[in-house]
Amino acid sequence: MSVVIDVDRTSLATSRLNRTPARALSPGEVRLAIDAFALTSNNITYAVFGDGLKYWDFFPVGEGTWGRVPVWGFADVVESTIGDVAVGERVYGYLPMGDELIVSPGRVDARGFTDLSAHRAPMAAAYNRYAKVAADPTYRSDRESHQMVLWPLFMTSFMIDDYLGEKVLGNPSVTTVVLSSASSKTAIGAAFLLARREGIRVVGLTSPANADFVASLGCYHETVLYAKVEDGSASWPDGKAAYVDIAGNSSVTAGVHRIFEDDLVESTIVGGTHWDAPRVGVTLPGPQPSFFFAPTQIATRTKEWGREGLDERVGSAWNAFAGWTDGWLRYETTTGAQDVEALYQEMLAGRVDPRVGHVCRMK
Repeated sequence: MSVVIDVDRTSLATSRLNRTPARALSPGEVRLAIDAFALTSNNITYAVFGDGLKYWDFFPVGEGTWGRVPVWGFADVVESTIGDVAVGERVYGYLPMGDELIVSPGRVDARGFTDLSAHRAPMAAAYNRYAKVAADPTYRSDRESHQMVLWPLFMTSFMIDDYLGEKVLGNPSVTTVVLSSASSKTAIGAAFLLARREGIRVVGLTSPANADFVASLGCYHETVLYAKVEDGSASWPDGKAAYVDIAGNSSVTAGVHRIFEDDLVESTIVGGTHWDAPRVGVTLPGPQPSFFFAPTQIATRTKEWGREGLDERVGSAWNAFAGWTDGWLRYETTTGAQDVEALYQEMLAGRVDPRVGHVCRMK
C-alpha cells in the first residue's frame, strides 16, 4: 500500500491522504521508495502557478480537480526492470508528497537518468532528471537536509542573480534591487548573491512578524514593511531599481511601481508565496511585470557554459551559501503522512518559522 497527499487544485487548503495498492512494474520501469523531501514556500508557488506552468502535470491524479504538489527530495531504487538503474541506488530529484514513485528511466549515465514517462515529455528537462548521489559532485551525506531544503531554491536564486547581472545590473544607474517575501529562502539566496555585487543595495520587503529575522540576516541593506510599500510611505535612495516579486501580491507590486515609476527598469515575477492575496489587474507605471522561469535560464547557461561550467559556477556559490546558512537555519523532521499533511496546511497558512528548514518523511 502506498500513500500520497493530494491537493484540490481549485482550493489549495483542501487536501487528502490517498492510499492505493502498489502496482506491478511494467518493462522499462523503476520503483523509487521516497525516503525524505523538503517542504518550503517554493512548493506553495508550484501549487499557485500549477495550471499556468503545468506543475500539476508532473504527477497527475486523473481524478476530478485533485493534483499533487511537486517537492524535491531523496529516494532509493527498490525495484528495477532496467540493468543500468540498480536496486539500492540513491537518487535526488522531483517527487510527489508521497512514499513512492514509479519512473521510466532513459538517457541513463553514471550521473543519473531522465524520467521519460509520456506525460512528462513536455516538461522542462531540469525537472525530469534524477541525480545518482554516488556521482553527484554537490552531494554530501551530512548535508542531505541542506540539499533538500535549499538546493532547488538556491538554483532559482542563482539564476535570478545571473539574469539580473546580465540583463539589468550592467547599467551603472541601477543601484537597488527590491525583493518581496524577503524571509523566503529563494529571496534570501538571491539577496546573499546580490549583496556581493559592488554598488548594489538590496532591499527586502516583509511582514512585521518576520522583519527582525530579515534584518538580522545581514544580506539585506534595508528591510521595509509591506504596509509602507502599499501606502506609498516607503522610500529608497536615488537611482534606478529592479524588482523581484516572490510574494505574488499585486497590491505590493503596484506600490513598488508607484514608488519608482520610470526609475523601475525591471519587474520580474518569480513566485506566489502570498497565494491567497487578491490578484487584481491594474495599469502600472514603469515596466510590465514578466515571469521568470528558472529552467529557461538554466538551459541557456548550460548551452553557453556547458554542464561542467554551470556546475562549477553554481557549486562555488552553493558552498559559500550553504555554509553561511548554518549560522541561522536549523532543520526539523516531520514523520508520518498525517503530520506531513498538517505541515503542508501550516505552510500554506504562512505559520512556519523562517529559521526552520522542514524535512518530511511519510513513513
